[in-house]
Amino acid sequence: MFTDRDRWKRRILELDPVADHHEIYVISSGHEFPWDYRRALEFALFRTYCVPTISALLEATGEFRDRPQKRYDDTAVLMGELTAVGYDSPRGREALQVINRMHGRYAIDNDDMLYVLTTFIYEPIDWINAHGWRRLTEHETLAAFHFYREVGIRMGIRDIPTGFDEFLSFKRAYERETFRFAESNRKIGTYTTEMFANWFPGPLRPAVRLGVRALLDETMLTAFGFDPAPAWMSRAAGCSLRARSAVVRQLPPRKKVKFAWNPRVRTYPGYPEGYQPRDLGAPPPENLDERWRNPSRTRA
Repeated sequence: MFTDRDRWKRRILELDPVADHHEIYVISSGHEFPWDYRRALEFALFRTYCVPTISALLEATGEFRDRPQKRYDDTAVLMGELTAVGYDSPRGREALQVINRMHGRYAIDNDDMLYVLTTFIYEPIDWINAHGWRRLTEHETLAAFHFYREVGIRMGIRDIPTGFDEFLSFKRAYERETFRFAESNRKIGTYTTEMFANWFPGPLRPAVRLGVRALLDETMLTAFGFDPAPAWMSRAAGCSLRARSAVVRQLPPRKKVKFAWNPRVRTYPGYPEGYQPRDLGAPPPENLDERWRNPSRTRA
């Protein structure tokens, strides 16, 4: 039996997860679970840094060493554009042009691109089902798959599976084959952890660093070369997330959609006012090793 708290869930179940995947994804990520999606996507990106070919390119560009907050904000805001206004809207198409321009400069393996795409689908599903105030419906999980599959097609990613389970199987197999320790993993993981810690006052930063490690699974810790967090921190993190979910479960449905470009976006204050997607991104590094350059693309 539905209650008022289930108003958005009821709407989701009225929609078709294929034909209406964008509307469902907006409701799920912008009304029902905005905080959870933001945290889950942060750790989704963190998960990609466990792959040496991905972390080595990120280390070679120097952007995560020199401007980690801007790189984080660029990703959050560009993906937020696609979520809020749709990948075929004028702003959505412009955001995709920026994403494709940035990726097109580099020699990136298609399987690496496929894997990054999987993390945007499946990591939030796992996070919300473990820590959210309710579990996701099948409509929401399928809508997320179809939304990001369409985004991937428009990014020129090849061989994207047509089925939810097939793509999940690819993700799991890819992680078994590629997750292993590399010094570049450790560096990118450390830069990102320090970025998270710097969001908080100095006295809290040691606890934040421990909290990040408490939320990483064993395979990620090994790939980063990080020591596990103390058991008490893992318990505390779990208790905090459960307590938050219990509180959110009692709140009324969110009326105003909330996306990545809230006023706390540090690099682009007040986004999207005064900004266009084309204003985002970074110029190509001047001294990038030739092995990372895409010879089929000119530098934008």
